[in-house]
Amino acid sequence: MVQVADNVTKTPVRLGGFQKPALRRVDVRALARRRVRAGFDSAETTDNNRRHWARADALSADAAASPEVRRTLRNRARYEVANNSYARGIVLTLANDSVGTGPRLQMLSDDPTLNRNVESDFHSWAQAVGLEQKLRTMRMARSQDGESFAVLAFNPFVEHDVQLDMLLVEADQVASPWRHIQDEHEVDGLVLDDYGNPIAYRVMKNHPGSAYRMVFDDFTTVPAPAMIHVFRQDRPGQHRGIPEITPALPLFAQLRRFTLAVLSAAEAAADFAGILYTDAPANGEADAVEPMDLIELERNMLMTMPGGWKMSQVEPMQPATTYAEFKKEILNEIARCLNMPFNIAAGNSSGYNYASGRLDHQTYFKSIRVDQSFTASRVLDRVLTAWLREYAVLTRNLGLIGIIPPHQWFWDGFEHVDPAKEANAQETRLRNHTTTLAHEYARQGKDWEMELRQRAKEKALMDELGLSATETVPSAPGNETEEKDNDE
Repeated sequence: MVQVADNVTKTPVRLGGFQKPALRRVDVRALARRRVRAGFDSAETTDNNRRHWARADALSADAAASPEVRRTLRNRARYEVANNSYARGIVLTLANDSVGTGPRLQMLSDDPTLNRNVESDFHSWAQAVGLEQKLRTMRMARSQDGESFAVLAFNPFVEHDVQLDMLLVEADQVASPWRHIQDEHEVDGLVLDDYGNPIAYRVMKNHPGSAYRMVFDDFTTVPAPAMIHVFRQDRPGQHRGIPEITPALPLFAQLRRFTLAVLSAAEAAADFAGILYTDAPANGEADAVEPMDLIELERNMLMTMPGGWKMSQVEPMQPATTYAEFKKEILNEIARCLNMPFNIAAGNSSGYNYASGRLDHQTYFKSIRVDQSFTASRVLDRVLTAWLREYAVLTRNLGLIGIIPPHQWFWDGFEHVDPAKEANAQETRLRNHTTTLAHEYARQGKDWEMELRQRAKEKALMDELGLSATETVPSAPGNETEEKDNDE
């Protein structure tokens, strides 16, 4: 049996081989005086940072992005994109680089005939509904509206056997009408189940800003399987998106204000040819001159000033030397929230060399690939599922209903800055078996099977015409970028 101390002053005893310290009375007041407070400097509120953090809040994701807040952000973002040339160019460039000429489908099932038929018919349908244009519009809407909606619905005017269409809906129309009583299962037009998954969307029949808007807004409830809702979820529990250029909106305003200030200073300096001033003291010996009087000046003529007065030209004092640097820094900060390098946002690469251009583009291209993967999984796969359901009924291939055969999506490739170096690197990778033709063609946005079939046709025609491969390949020109190797 183990003995335990009968009071708090006895010496320690052993329990199972471990030393148990003796209990003793503790002065709580002395411990409180010796307590060390540790924390983070950023969590302290002082007189210096009180105003800076005054707007910080603890709102939830949906409360922070309330309908009123999102409406204000959408209106301001649309205003900047419509009136600011840089904002317009950034949004257009991001949509063009992300979508390009449109995705291309490659089926990977074990039936080559089925693969070719599905790929051909889906391409024809995509051309009929303008899929690539709608994807670019949805990408622009995510930048300036924060989210994009598309309804998968029947359209009898689609010039294809599969009359499925992707009807775009603006974010303003997906909202809960004011007369509708909301509960905890509805977030501004999104009807949620007990697990937080959208099960339906309330879409207003008329745009809130339309001239045909009624007093009592009529709406249609669209089931979730028929609605594509795409936005960037920045916080857990967020159900509606905010514009991606939200952090840059104040910067766009500052850029426009600075440009107008410089222009106003230059105009003010150009409005006055000169001013009259005198060194004579007040009530001194100087001819009387009316204040703010105007004197007509003529070209190539000499003139005299009133006695005691001198003429001086107004100097333009606008910060002309720092204007370009200010614009560069502002645009660089604006483009950062979109992972876009400065030279793409500004459309100017004059200050770049070969190495720095490639380094900046690596982050941007990776962001584009992430966005393309997001679009493929959240938009294209759902479109393909709905399209195959209709296509299976028309072709009586019921095995395609409810399943998605193995497939992949091809996007436009990015041109290399130095094609000769990229070709040499590609040849080395293929020789070392560290890559495949499928991967190399996919980097260019091409289907390797189609390219190889085309190459086989070309070789067969060359053999028929008696041409050799060396005769059809032009001589390689000199590498003009050899002098830039030192920049790396």
